[in-house]
Amino acid sequence: MKSGRKGYLSSAGEIRTLRRGLKKWEQAYEQELNLCGRKEKEFTSISGRPIKALYTPLDLKDFDYGRDLGFPGQYPFTRGIHPTMYRGRLWTMRQFSGFGTAEDTNRRYKYLLSQGQTGLSVAFHLPTLMGIDSDHPMARGEIGKCGVAVDTLADMEILFDGIPLDKVTTSMTINPPAAILWAMYIAVAEKQGVSPKVISGTIQNDILKEYIAQKTFVFPPRPSMKLVIDTFEYGAKEVPRWNTISISGYHIREAGATAVQELAFTLRDGIEYVEWALERGLKIDDFAPRLSFFFNAHNDFFEEIAKFRAARKIWAEVMKERFGAKKERSWWLRFHTQTSGVSLMAQQPYNNIIRVTIQALAAVLGGTQSLHTNSLDETYALPTEQAVTIALRTQQIIAYESGVINTIDPLGGSYYLEKLTLDMEKEAKAYIKKIDELGGMVKAIELGFPQKEIADSAYRYQQEVEKKEKIIVGVNAFEMEHEPIPILEVDPAVARHQLNRLREVKRTRNKTMVKQTLSDLKKAARDEVNLMPYILNCVRAYATVGEIMDALKEVYGVYEEPITY
Repeated sequence: MKSGRKGYLSSAGEIRTLRRGLKKWEQAYEQELNLCGRKEKEFTSISGRPIKALYTPLDLKDFDYGRDLGFPGQYPFTRGIHPTMYRGRLWTMRQFSGFGTAEDTNRRYKYLLSQGQTGLSVAFHLPTLMGIDSDHPMARGEIGKCGVAVDTLADMEILFDGIPLDKVTTSMTINPPAAILWAMYIAVAEKQGVSPKVISGTIQNDILKEYIAQKTFVFPPRPSMKLVIDTFEYGAKEVPRWNTISISGYHIREAGATAVQELAFTLRDGIEYVEWALERGLKIDDFAPRLSFFFNAHNDFFEEIAKFRAARKIWAEVMKERFGAKKERSWWLRFHTQTSGVSLMAQQPYNNIIRVTIQALAAVLGGTQSLHTNSLDETYALPTEQAVTIALRTQQIIAYESGVINTIDPLGGSYYLEKLTLDMEKEAKAYIKKIDELGGMVKAIELGFPQKEIADSAYRYQQEVEKKEKIIVGVNAFEMEHEPIPILEVDPAVARHQLNRLREVKRTRNKTMVKQTLSDLKKAARDEVNLMPYILNCVRAYATVGEIMDALKEVYGVYEEPITY
């Protein structure tokens, strides 16, 4: 088919023939249902989208190859951002890892790298995520439990000991204190003799989705956005190979959003960041190539693939048409995918291996640049070494044994998939328009709009599960007795070890320098200048995450979410 041709049918005769054939098939379909004594059941996707029994070219009568599909590596990038896709380079295999002390996680990193993992991903424990230190009263019982404990530069030095930061890419899942942890990483690179100009990786740094879904916010939205744009500005000048944000739909989906809501709210968050950066005076083509995205891969195989394809298409249009970006790289939607944590079940946990495999395959067929596969035991605890190895092997088997990388976008042209992609694009754009009309995403969050939309979707899905309209194997059907599995236990000695190290760092550091750098940071925050150089000075003086956050709280305050109904 030549680019520019409308639809899959070129003549009125072909359309008439197809309609006659479709009518004949529909009669046979109804007859077979009647013979079986069954009524027509409504089939829906996991998001509640009605699904037809059969898709034909009639569902794509206005489909235009050049506009709606095109070629890999060419606008609108529906089929992928690179001309060669996985024939040229596989996705980065990046397992989300971190537990206990920096020493514990450093050993896990080295093990995963030895097993063929191609990128690192840091999971921080809850106190670090919330910007408090391990010796804070609220950290009691949480030290090293859901990730690695990092309080000062000393922890970060140990975390990456023996790992050359000019040779490996690192992703850090951190949000309110993102600038602080990024500064620590930069400082560790400096201590290794590695220039910030050559290090590469990603900080999540997506504060908008915290207010929408994950809720690990600290400061109010507007000063939080100011901090994010500080990282954009600093990164473009000083750390040019670093992705200073990973605009994250993952947590939006985990909170109960539909696939379209995940798509729409994530892309509208991206638009909001771009608007704030432009208002700062940054040039679109200076920072847009370093924007990255992070999506969820859920169970509904085709819906997820369509979501990824629609995301690329919408973002390319937004960057080119709405913002006037000139560089082709600015039009790319580069994204990391993680398989769905919320889809993993404690009941019959080995079933989770199958779920993760389906989700990972959807991410690959959807054209992801980076992939994390969840481990079978993550409903209970952080993964054991055995479980995380199975999760990594899942990616490797898809890459090297399944054959799905042999051709680019192998499902492209499927009547069903192309219709799904077009429908999701249309519905996501409607959500984006609604948020524009509300005054942007910050205003929409303050009004509680995305939060309520997600809550309603989560409630609908839970009702469907409880009524057995949606089947979860081992949960509301095909149940069996509990199947115990080995899980990772974090030794209570981890907390004592971490607290001892923190005390020693505080005892031996230059207290005058710490006090001065924190004072300089507070003044800079009041003056509304870029805070990254000041945060770096605090980090180099071994100020703690909590001390730096407390200094900023004095200027910015702490956010309390309004109650919405």
